[in-house]
Amino acid sequence: MTQFLEASCLPVIWVIAVLELVILAFSIFRYVKTKSVITLLTACITFGLFYDALIIALGGFVDPSAAPFISRLRFVSHGLLIPLLFPVCVHAMDLKKPWNLIIYGVTGVLMVAGLAEAIATKLDVVTIAGIARMASVKGVTPKWAETISSILSFGTVIPMMAAGIYVWIKQKNPFLFLSGFLMFAFSALGPATGNAQFIFYISMYGELLMVAFMLLYAIKKEKKWF
Repeated sequence: MTQFLEASCLPVIWVIAVLELVILAFSIFRYVKTKSVITLLTACITFGLFYDALIIALGGFVDPSAAPFISRLRFVSHGLLIPLLFPVCVHAMDLKKPWNLIIYGVTGVLMVAGLAEAIATKLDVVTIAGIARMASVKGVTPKWAETISSILSFGTVIPMMAAGIYVWIKQKNPFLFLSGFLMFAFSALGPATGNAQFIFYISMYGELLMVAFMLLYAIKKEKKWF
């Protein structure tokens, strides 16, 4: 499996970046037509994922240390946009006051924490499968920043899976659950197969499927494509 990951890493990341750009464009177009809040949130999250994939893919050709600010923005976009998964759950479950306000408050706190984590993370160049990227330096990055990063990675997806089960039962719509589950599964696949060094790549499959199924959820819930 390691040989496959090494050989496929760069070309597949480019494919994922292009597909995420397509989903981003479709989401923006659909939001303009439908004013769907879930679609708008999907577009915001997809933008962050597309930017992440694009910058990493470019690391196959350029040295990221030449413009570290561009790589820093990968972490900033992750910290600010991934918490938007919570409002997706709010609108999927049609939560009313006070629960929607509470979850929006939690989202705001996580976005501030995510921004602080992105700024505090110490970065250095790591090269894997011919791709140079800026990554967090273990033992140098503050532990609180590493904790927030873990919360953003798993603490947002697990509640999304729970919300997905709820709407699957209530609305007969499985796509939100599949969105969260596939993201969780691919994030865990790297360490589970002894390829933790490729988690940045393997998790991209989950990220692509997450936003794709999130969009399918909105389409099915609202019973229209546009």
